[in-house]
Amino acid sequence: MAREQWGTKLGFMLAAMGSAVGLGNIWRFSFVAGNNGGGAFLLLYLVFVFLIGIPLLLAEVSIGRKAKSDVIGSYQKLAPGTPWFLTGFFGVFSAFLILSFYAVVAGWSLYYLFHYVTGDFFQAPAEGGYEGAFGGFITQEWQPLFWSALFMTMTIVIVFSGVKKGIETANKVFMPLLALLLLALAGVSLSLDGSMEGLSFLFRPDWSALTQPSIYVQALGQAFFSLSLGMGALLTYGSYLSDDKRLPGAAVGIGLMDTFFAVISGIVIFPAVFAFNIDPSSGPPLVFITLPSIFEQMPLGGIAGLLFFFALSLAALSSAISILEVPTAYFMRLFRWSRTKASVIVGAIMFFLGISVSLGFGIWSGITPIGERNILDSMDYIASNILLPLGGLSMALFVGWYFTKSTALKAVDFGDNVIGNVWYGLVKYLLPVMIIIIFISSIL
Repeated sequence: MAREQWGTKLGFMLAAMGSAVGLGNIWRFSFVAGNNGGGAFLLLYLVFVFLIGIPLLLAEVSIGRKAKSDVIGSYQKLAPGTPWFLTGFFGVFSAFLILSFYAVVAGWSLYYLFHYVTGDFFQAPAEGGYEGAFGGFITQEWQPLFWSALFMTMTIVIVFSGVKKGIETANKVFMPLLALLLLALAGVSLSLDGSMEGLSFLFRPDWSALTQPSIYVQALGQAFFSLSLGMGALLTYGSYLSDDKRLPGAAVGIGLMDTFFAVISGIVIFPAVFAFNIDPSSGPPLVFITLPSIFEQMPLGGIAGLLFFFALSLAALSSAISILEVPTAYFMRLFRWSRTKASVIVGAIMFFLGISVSLGFGIWSGITPIGERNILDSMDYIASNILLPLGGLSMALFVGWYFTKSTALKAVDFGDNVIGNVWYGLVKYLLPVMIIIIFISSIL
């Protein structure tokens, strides 16, 4: 069977942007930045994106394009008879963990979108306000699972429709629409009295925050999570890219657009937060409790809320597609399954794993697998702090140390020039050292 390919280079770039731009840029970025000093965190995040993220993104995509296989098959093909293929399991395992909890949070977003469409959330619920509504919803046994199942069904349908007809077509619609929605919301947020304090928080670094070691771990983890690095999503997407499509421009474009979406999300959220005197370090509830209460107080806030949760749901779906594609591509090759069979089975397993995540806010709230972390936070910790960095480290070591220099430069369409040598030096020396240092810090 001939391997599927992207219809155009733009289609690949939009799909890769869709993989990178998701809940990590909106839901996760907002509360992690809020908890880590705003501007100082943003600065570190940008440094990691350009110093580590884009060079590693190039390396990851180049492995897939060169091998034309999935995250495990690529290592088996390029390094036959070696244990390198075992590192591909970091990607498969992290995909199962991430989409299991990702679908739960995305289900929350669909629930909010539905209630803004029906008008129920144009004003705070009479009993308990938005905090009561959110807490009452996520602690239920069955209702959150319905929305999670709906989200997974949408994701599975797009993935089993194929690379060109499903994934590429969906992202050609999702990405421009998401950009327009966020730009419109940023304009609304900036029009509020007191919004400039939010911009100051986001763009004027509090340098004292850099004395906290945790901010470096959080910033690198956010760069990995946001760009979908180390999981094999971009490697898998790269395997559908023909050899005549050049990589450097695409990688830089993906990194820039990912950064754009993260910054615009901050401009949407923090000016509104400060305009209504809300603590920016509110944590994960910032999106689901704080923002709806802000929307209620804004002119046309009901419309703003509807647009925001529509954008959040689109972002979640575009990323979920790429996460599901990682194990789907692997099982298609391993068991010779059809795309439909593989995506349905893998998606169903992820949904059932997510049941424990959802119940972890209700009847299983007393279960804390890692320290005091609940089930969702424990899965997030394992994926973001362990599996993704190890996956990224293995990719850097593979390209930097297993490939010869000429092979590595050719794989990413660089010549033996200044730019090529800088990239190769970063991948071979700097990236592994930085990832190892911060990985050790994150697990101590």
